[in-house]
Amino acid sequence: MVRPSLPRRVILAGAGLATPAALRAQPASARPLRLMVGFAPGGAADTVARLIAPAMGAALGQTVVVENRSGASGTNAAAFVAAASPDGQTVLLSTLTQASNPHLFSGLPFDYATAFAPVSLVVLFPTVLAVRRDFPVRDAAGFLALARQRPEPIAYGTPGNATAQHMAAELLQLRTGIRLEHIPYRGGADAARDLAAGVVEASFNSVGTLQPALAAGARPLMAVTAERIPSLPDVPTGAECGIPDLALSDICGLFSPAATPPERVARLQAAVVAALATEEVRVRLRGMEVQGVGSTAAEFTRFMETESARLGTLIRAAGIKLS
Repeated sequence: MVRPSLPRRVILAGAGLATPAALRAQPASARPLRLMVGFAPGGAADTVARLIAPAMGAALGQTVVVENRSGASGTNAAAFVAAASPDGQTVLLSTLTQASNPHLFSGLPFDYATAFAPVSLVVLFPTVLAVRRDFPVRDAAGFLALARQRPEPIAYGTPGNATAQHMAAELLQLRTGIRLEHIPYRGGADAARDLAAGVVEASFNSVGTLQPALAAGARPLMAVTAERIPSLPDVPTGAECGIPDLALSDICGLFSPAATPPERVARLQAAVVAALATEEVRVRLRGMEVQGVGSTAAEFTRFMETESARLGTLIRAAGIKLS
């Protein structure tokens, strides 16, 4: 299973740059841009959408309106955008579910592989394995040793079943042969809260969501990322712990209907880059422990193809189901 990667130069692409030429090449539209989110208001994807929408609107010269169509692990919003006019005026901000859903759902009215034009990977939510404050080991090696020795499995919380964080834990188990007990929550904040309270022993969660638990004494043991997390410089990656290709984090990416003209896709991608370059967005993302990306459409397309292939393999090997 190959770990997907993006060129290091892509992270925070466009920071401090002038407005890209693609934004100057076409006139602004008087119609609002509809930015669809497949999850409830207040969640991570919704928060990112509402953060970048004003900056994207300023770059495009049009209003960007965020609309939530939650339900069915993001497929409701995805179906709406898949059926929308391919004029680039209705777009989707989605998560890693765009890569995992094709392997979890059947009978959808659209094909994830052909219904969308990937525009840009917008942000990454770095995943970290953390344990409660009184957990009896101090590092990842100790965690793995304890998991192998104990007769009962270590219980860990995640934001929910079949989430990126759940799949990160399943990937760790496949890579190491350990056995853990999954406790799915209805969101990352609930899982982090129970970790801080000592209800669960461990959690695979985004580092931003875990911040209150870490402040309360929970301890991060391993970053499930390709590189160390800047705010946790002493926490090693899975590769540094001797577990190759252990990098799996959630994302937010922008998608347009498949037949959207390339020039419109380029204009939307340039607006993402311009939005991520604004000081307000950069500061807010940093405070949320979220990594801005701003990839090209081609890079994002390759990323999604690789992620879908490897998540399909993982889902089948681990027997992951939505319920």
